[in-house]
Amino acid sequence: MKQEIQTILENSLAELAQVTEPSALERLRLDVLGRKGALAHLFKRLGSLSPEERPGVGKALNEARARLESAFEAARERVNLTARRVLAVDVTLPGRVPQLGRLHPITQVSSEVAGIFQRLGFDVVEGPEVELDYYNFEALNMPKDHPARDMQDTFYISDTILLRTHTSPIQVRVMENRRPPLRIIAPGKVYRRDSDMTHSPMFHQIEGLMVDKDVSFGDLKGILAVFVQQMFGPEVGLRFRPSFFPFTEPSAEVDIQCVMCGGRGCRVCKETGWLEILGSGMVDPEVFKMVGYDPDEVTGFAFGMGVERIAMLKFGINDLRLFFDNELRFLEQF
Repeated sequence: MKQEIQTILENSLAELAQVTEPSALERLRLDVLGRKGALAHLFKRLGSLSPEERPGVGKALNEARARLESAFEAARERVNLTARRVLAVDVTLPGRVPQLGRLHPITQVSSEVAGIFQRLGFDVVEGPEVELDYYNFEALNMPKDHPARDMQDTFYISDTILLRTHTSPIQVRVMENRRPPLRIIAPGKVYRRDSDMTHSPMFHQIEGLMVDKDVSFGDLKGILAVFVQQMFGPEVGLRFRPSFFPFTEPSAEVDIQCVMCGGRGCRVCKETGWLEILGSGMVDPEVFKMVGYDPDEVTGFAFGMGVERIAMLKFGINDLRLFFDNELRFLEQF
């Protein structure tokens, strides 16, 4: 049996010297040192030896196993080093191009809108998405029984806590803590109980506010005209239509010439040649009173837009749900 041990040892060492691949090395290790390998088979035969032979053969087996384990470890280091050297010098191998992440189109448009208004002197501010009813409605001139609350299907957490339906509460919070002059925009997620091709229960808005002495509707028109020209191009026209919002008076919705048909009329603009992009107006004096501003001393305007709406018009997207499907073929276009 000692001769068998010696034969296994010599043959294994000879094969180890020839191994160059990690997979071949592992196969040889299992054949020799594995649970069903050659040495394991010899260890099982120890019980059949006489008591006089058993100690010497057992010692020889243990010594052979230790030597082979050391030899396999040395061979593993040699094979791995050779493999690394081959990889390091083989310039013909194709390069591995890592996948790069991209900014989501909503993030791109939000950043672009924010950049336009920042260049016009507006600061970017943020606020909580879980909001108090007071800031979301009451401080914006919508008391508990106000019919305008029906315009927004709200997610209520309790009687006084909700998921904000617009980012206008941020304006109230800022006015409570700052004195005029103010120029701010408030981007963020908002939530309403609505979902179809053009509505989502979670979407993004950017609200704007400017407060100072002698701020006029003309200032509002000038600021928004600059925004439209920089976002959609100088050739795109815009118009203001009278509207109603509880926290602005007078109020107006802003339309731009349809970017799909150039104002000629198509299915997207319902043959009118115009598309609505945002709501705006002069801040209602009652809102100023809620935050401790004197409406006889200051005036201001506010506006709000849906980022998804702007992105759909800018990129020619016809289904809002594409923004939230995480479809790589869609996202990689941006």
